[in-house]
Amino acid sequence: MQNFSRKIRNKGFLIIAGFIFLSYGFINTSSNRDFQIARNMDIFFSMIREINLFYVDDPDPEKLIENAINGVLEGLDPYTTFIPESEKESYETMTTGRYGGIGALIRQRGDYVMISEPYEGFPAQTHGLKAGDVITAINGTSLNGKPVGEVSDMLRGQSGSTITLTIKRTGHDELLTKDIIRKEVKISNVAWYGKVADDIGYIQFNGFTENAHQEVRHALNDMKNNYNVSKLILDVRGNPGGLLMEAVNVTNLFVEKGQEIVSTKGKVTQWDHTYRARNKPFDKEIPVVILVGRSSASAAEIVAGAFQDLDRGVVIGQRTFGKGLIQTTRQLSYNSQLKITTAKYYTPSGRCIQSVDFSEDNNYNKIPDSQINEFKTRNGRIVYDGGGIIPDIHVYEETPAPVVINLYARNFIFDFATKYASENPSIPAVSEFMINDDDYNNFLAFIEEADFDYQTQTEIQVAQLLNAAKNEGYYDASESIFDELAKKITHDKQRDLETHRDQIKSFLREEIVSRYYYRNGRIEASIEGDPNLEKAIEILNNQPLYEAILKGAITHAGSL
Repeated sequence: MQNFSRKIRNKGFLIIAGFIFLSYGFINTSSNRDFQIARNMDIFFSMIREINLFYVDDPDPEKLIENAINGVLEGLDPYTTFIPESEKESYETMTTGRYGGIGALIRQRGDYVMISEPYEGFPAQTHGLKAGDVITAINGTSLNGKPVGEVSDMLRGQSGSTITLTIKRTGHDELLTKDIIRKEVKISNVAWYGKVADDIGYIQFNGFTENAHQEVRHALNDMKNNYNVSKLILDVRGNPGGLLMEAVNVTNLFVEKGQEIVSTKGKVTQWDHTYRARNKPFDKEIPVVILVGRSSASAAEIVAGAFQDLDRGVVIGQRTFGKGLIQTTRQLSYNSQLKITTAKYYTPSGRCIQSVDFSEDNNYNKIPDSQINEFKTRNGRIVYDGGGIIPDIHVYEETPAPVVINLYARNFIFDFATKYASENPSIPAVSEFMINDDDYNNFLAFIEEADFDYQTQTEIQVAQLLNAAKNEGYYDASESIFDELAKKITHDKQRDLETHRDQIKSFLREEIVSRYYYRNGRIEASIEGDPNLEKAIEILNNQPLYEAILKGAITHAGSL
């Protein structure tokens, strides 16, 4: 809202309030609802006038109005948001996947920001930046204490412009200087594709920005023509969604022209629409498995729901997020925008899979079981609304052990990979590279030198219990019981590092591989041994089983 603030700051609160009031135009007070809006806007105008005239200090007009806007939106769902002019570019990046910059993921590291992953083929990587590089200055301006968001804005800029980064790199005593020419960065929807079994192709896509369906088509065409792929796994785990039409177009690649894929219904009839496949399908016969997870949302759920309702493919994984709401962007004054929920979407069977009801008293309530309804797929299988897409086959998702979570979250795995890459100029191909015993022992020595230790969540909660017992006077009477409990739940670091060796080695392998083969290598390494992928391959290699699932002989509650 910076430009907005500059334009109004010298004109006082009176004009601000007048602008807000008049922006509603001529309100039709014939209805009680319109009268309530007019009445309360008049109250708001009066309040702003009184603040301007009599408040002891001079409040920041930008902050005051921004707080008022956010207060209005807090009473709605979390997807309805105000987009000031200053954030417009970031929002457009979310929908287009394009921005001008250096092409790298960054994250906070102490008082500075570091490169966590350069994108292959983009300026950060082609100019020699590496994961683990700490950016200490941009164009001579120190970044000490600057947050990630501010640094990200500084890194972005016009394609073709030059930016100078000062870098601190592991293994180098002197600071490095890199002059980098920005270019347009396009984040691909298809993160990786390839053949994962004799005739089975795999496509992982992480978003639904512009042209997502063309990327999926290209991947599928390449695998069919060059790798003899005749079966397919579509992986939308971790996919938060995006553009509704891209979800429709991706599904259209696999279903007959004219087939209903999704419909939307809103309060205003202009948002009521049925979206059908508009084009001839790329392949309407290829057997398909859709992999879903708890963070598969929105457009990803449209695709999974359509495949399930049309019995076009088998859905495997975990219950999805449950976002069945559609947002539309409305233009506001001063180049600001409102992203507002205008409708709910419905899969071909007629179900809305929205999992939370935001309509009552600001309470985010899960849809109760009593309000969940049955629907039927094309083949008559029972599916449900009110809470995400329930997979046809549920696969248990292994949760990393506490020791693994701590090693990862506190950057021990990341830092060891950085050290490894600084000492090893190359590694074998992803499929050949493994973490051997020597590598793991080196890692153990690395974390021992760094004095690594951790607390489990159980230990934290027991410690809180002991403090509460002492404060409330219960500890002395049961000291031996409390002490025995604390002793029993105390972790054994050395035992945990051995017990969960395979998990830790897997994380190490992915992180090290990414240093040499970037995102493609990380994904290729991550899918090896993936139980969801293995189940998908098993089902695609068993045609009778695949068909039995789609005919309802094995229900959605089944877990193979």
